[in-house]
Order: sequence, then structure tokens, then C-alpha cells
Amino acid sequence: MSFLRYRRATVIAYSFFKRCYARPVEVRFVQSNAKQQNDVLERYKEKLERKAKEQGLKDLSELKTKMKNEIDKKKREFSKVDPLEELQDFEKAQKLKAVLEGKKGPKKDLGEINPGIPKRPYKTLDDYVKLDLFKNLPPTQIGLVWRARFQTKERTLCAVVDSSSYDKMYHYAINNPRFILPLPKEDAQVEKAKDHNSSNNGRTPVEMHFIQWAPVGKDTLHLMITSLAAFKLHKEYTKPHTTVSFHSELKDSKGLVLMNGQVDKEAAVSLKDVRLLLLNLQRFYGAMGDSTDISQQRIKLVHDFNQGSGEFDIEKFLELSESMEN
Repeated sequence: MSFLRYRRATVIAYSFFKRCYARPVEVRFVQSNAKQQNDVLERYKEKLERKAKEQGLKDLSELKTKMKNEIDKKKREFSKVDPLEELQDFEKAQKLKAVLEGKKGPKKDLGEINPGIPKRPYKTLDDYVKLDLFKNLPPTQIGLVWRARFQTKERTLCAVVDSSSYDKMYHYAINNPRFILPLPKEDAQVEKAKDHNSSNNGRTPVEMHFIQWAPVGKDTLHLMITSLAAFKLHKEYTKPHTTVSFHSELKDSKGLVLMNGQVDKEAAVSLKDVRLLLLNLQRFYGAMGDSTDISQQRIKLVHDFNQGSGEFDIEKFLELSESMEN
């Protein structure tokens, strides 16, 4: 996966902050009056008509239409999101604000992964339970045993996912492996607007978290979550604060997929925070259904984000992340 594609996925997140806490700026528009436009058209009319004939067009009107279509196409190409460019300014403002107000700066991140350290082999379901024996249990007992397996472990996640929900989520995850999710937090590090009339509509401040899916084996899918600020700092070597594994060895035979995860003990997020992120993740990736209008709107936002599309609607993203409707 290229660094440029990593970078593309994050600038949209900064647009959220820019939209919620933007300060008014002066904007100037260059305008031409109708007389100037007519003078220019009359001056080059013969050349334009000759150009139209060379291209096999009837008249100047057809040439205008063709050129307009080409210009619109170029505009769409140049409106692709250029990632991470503006996030640096936001973070500088964030640090300066903390210093001026005598507050602590952003919480320490988990650092980065040392690329020189060999990667450990990923764990399969058989590393947690004796799969041969597990296969003989009915689905209800499998769920009970699986939850008991992690019950006493600190900062641990576990769940049993029905195969239908998993199949939908897997489909959208493989095709759209990156996304952002907002985490409402009163102490979130945000740059608030001076103009109270342009506030964030009474919303609780949010921290943005970056998620990435990675199929690591035939029956194993990983989900990694990190803060957007940490991802911007360490890029592809970011150490996730939460890692989740989905094990699908029993999907066809028992109709379920087993999930387990770990929240880093030094992470500045709680289990409650991560559960909220995972709940929203299910909504945006179709696990709770993908046939309703609102579920399709969420899925479209995920697609637009992964394409770096200028059509990614920040206001809609926040609205749908807060809505409980599926």
C-alpha cells in the first residue's frame, strides 16, 4: 500500500475541524462584465469558427459545449483531495493554544513501530482454542466458551458475529480499507472558533481516529485503530492503540465469526471509547444492514473517503455518525 494512498485518506478528517471551528476569512472574486466578454468573443470569432470546422463541429455553439465538457472534466480531476497538507497548520495551532492557555499538550502517543523488528506470525483461531474440539460444539456453547476465554483479561475485547453481518462488513472493508471515525470527548484537543455564532452546533468536541483493515490470512481479518494525530506523525509505522482480529474458520459450518481484540494499556482511550468506535464502524461498513437509504448514505461516505473524492460531505458524515438509525 503506497504512502500517497495513506496520505490521501487523512486530509478529509482535517476538513472536519476546519468546518466546525473555522474562522471567517475575506474572499475576493474576479468578475468580468458582459461587455468585456462580448468584445473578446467578437475579436476571436473567426478563429473559433475555424477551430470548430477543423474538429467537425457545426458552429461556435457546439465548440463551446465541447470545451465546457472538457473543462468540467479537468476540474473534477484537479478537485481530488490532496492529503495531510492542511493538518500541519491545525496541529501547530493546537499546540500554541495549549501553551497560551497553560494546558497540557496533546496526550502522548504510542510512538511508532520499529521497521527493523521482524513481524510475529499472526494468530489464528487455533492459537486460542482447540479448533478440532471447538467444531463439535453447538453455536451457543461456542459463544459462551469464547467469551469466557477473555473474561478475566484487562483491556480486552471479544464478540461473536453472525456470518451474514460479517459477510457484509468484510465486502465493504476489503474494497474500502481505510476510514475515519469521530470519538466524542469533552477534553478533545480542538481549535475552537472565536465567533460563537459559528460554533459546532452544540456538538461535543471530537477526536478523530483512523482505521485500517488488513486481511492477513485465509480466515483472519485484522482491524487496526489509531488516533489520526498519531497516524499523521508516524504514517505507515504508526503503532495502533487497538488491534482487533476476526476469525472466520467456523463461518460456514456454524454461521458465526469470532472476534477478539486488545487495547494498548498505555493508550489514551478506554474500552468504552473503543466500543463506541466499533459501534460506529459497524454502521458505516454495513454490518447492521445495507439495504436502507441511511445505510447506503454511510457506505457512500466510506467509498468517497477511500477514493479521495471531493464529494465527501463532512456535515453529512457527522450527522450520520451521531444518528442511531440504521
